[in-house]
Amino acid sequence: MPRTYTNPQYPYRPPAELGGGGEGRCPVAIVGAGPSGLTAAIDLARQGIASVVLDDNNTVSIGSRAICFAKRTLEILDRLGAAERMVKKGVTWQVGKVFFRERQVYAFNLLPEQGHRMPAFINLQQYYFEEYLVHRAEQLGDRIDLRWKNRVTAVDSRPDHSLLTVETPDGSYRLRCDYLLVADGANSDIRDMLGLESRGQIFNDRFLIADVVMTADFPSERWFWFDPPFHPNQSVLLHKQPDNLWRIDFQLGADADPEEALREENICRRVRAMLGPEVDFTLEWASVYTFRCRKMDRFIHNRVFFIGDSAHQVSPFGARGANGGIQSVENLAWKLGRVIHGQAPEALLQTYDSERQHGAAENILNSTRATDFITPKSRASRVFRDAVLELAEHYPFARALVNSGRLSRPCSYPDSPLNTPDSDPFPPAMAPGTPPQDAPVQVNGQVGWLLHQVGDVFTLLVDGQVPDTEADLLEAELRTLQEREDLRLVLVGPLPPGLKAPGDARLIQDTEGLVRQRYALEGGNAYLLRPDQHVAARWRRLSAGPVTEALDRALGHALVTREARHAEA
Repeated sequence: MPRTYTNPQYPYRPPAELGGGGEGRCPVAIVGAGPSGLTAAIDLARQGIASVVLDDNNTVSIGSRAICFAKRTLEILDRLGAAERMVKKGVTWQVGKVFFRERQVYAFNLLPEQGHRMPAFINLQQYYFEEYLVHRAEQLGDRIDLRWKNRVTAVDSRPDHSLLTVETPDGSYRLRCDYLLVADGANSDIRDMLGLESRGQIFNDRFLIADVVMTADFPSERWFWFDPPFHPNQSVLLHKQPDNLWRIDFQLGADADPEEALREENICRRVRAMLGPEVDFTLEWASVYTFRCRKMDRFIHNRVFFIGDSAHQVSPFGARGANGGIQSVENLAWKLGRVIHGQAPEALLQTYDSERQHGAAENILNSTRATDFITPKSRASRVFRDAVLELAEHYPFARALVNSGRLSRPCSYPDSPLNTPDSDPFPPAMAPGTPPQDAPVQVNGQVGWLLHQVGDVFTLLVDGQVPDTEADLLEAELRTLQEREDLRLVLVGPLPPGLKAPGDARLIQDTEGLVRQRYALEGGNAYLLRPDQHVAARWRRLSAGPVTEALDRALGHALVTREARHAEA
């Protein structure tokens, strides 16, 4: 099959440990230079933390694989300086259409409102994504030691460190790390070495991925067919990618023969039945897959942290795999950074497990429901599904029941121990634990975006549009909080004449009123945002004392007190 993309070959370099350097040491070792591993290395490097990334290969993935990157994922990667090339290269889309047999039954728009920097989704082949991450990692210099063709063959996990045995083309060496991040995929070798399991549901249905090069006038939308005439009794998914490459997923059924399905003439027959005789196409890559929805019971073992597919795995319907993995990495990286820098207790790291267990369970639930709807396992469930699809063409209530993949949405952490519960009445949107909403702003007379002003550090977002009689009080509270080195102050103007922003505070103008609308801001309201931009606390009136308490709680200090109480009991 001819290919439009040539995989880069990254150079192997003999590690220093092989030259008589003895046992290597590093703060963080990361196994796997895929999306999750590289994102973790980049995030840590931006916090001044060096890592060694070990990968047993020396190139990026083959085939489209993960292709749909959601708005929240793009916002995270934008914060890391890795999104611009993705958005420029990727195919932007926000409309999906669902077909039943020969007709369209409904369409949906994933981002109908304006005022967001990032699109609802882009489609981009995973090999481009990985290539761009490698380039970003290389830009960060010696903070990321990216070692190709370095395969981990043994792990000795201890309470305060891990000791790795690593095999290279020139021999083996040992590497000691304070923290080990495991990102070696769904069939994780490290997980097996430690005798750990990932448990869940196995789906026997087989699906065929066909990457097809063609010039077609189909719009940049997600099209999903149930029981189409060109592939009866099964489902088909179509996505446009860059380079005139189209991703087609054909449901084959549980009894399909993978070898027969992958014969080029059989793939082309299916594609030809779908596209018609007049469309010219070239088959670039194909694969037959089954999948599991599963996760580990715990993502942390001693100082070993499992991230991405090594920790949790979902079906491809809903684009929750790579997107969920990137969100997990973001959750862990800021916490690990604070612990390594001595700004937070070790107990903070345990909330990576509790928060992302919640996120993984949510993704698995949605993924499993989508799979059950797409591949009904009984005659009764098939009759129900087809009746829903018939009704969806005419009745909005039925469209909520159609499930061709509940597309990835950012996870909230409503029950996180890092949250400070509301003490004032607020609308339910943007409650503690909620991911952020972006909005256009103006900074120093220049057009900007809210999320560029928050993140990486704890941020206090304050509505400075208070009555002049309250200006002195607000200014006094802000000046008290300015003394916290780990807190950034962002004021939403215009400010009253009597209020002067503290020296290091950022002043932004809510040019379209969307910041106040999305955060329910009004005179003096304040939000404390974590470094991953999730809401930690909010108040109707700013007071330095409660903010300091909420900040300490978000750093995990209350968890230490709780552990001490349990120990005494």
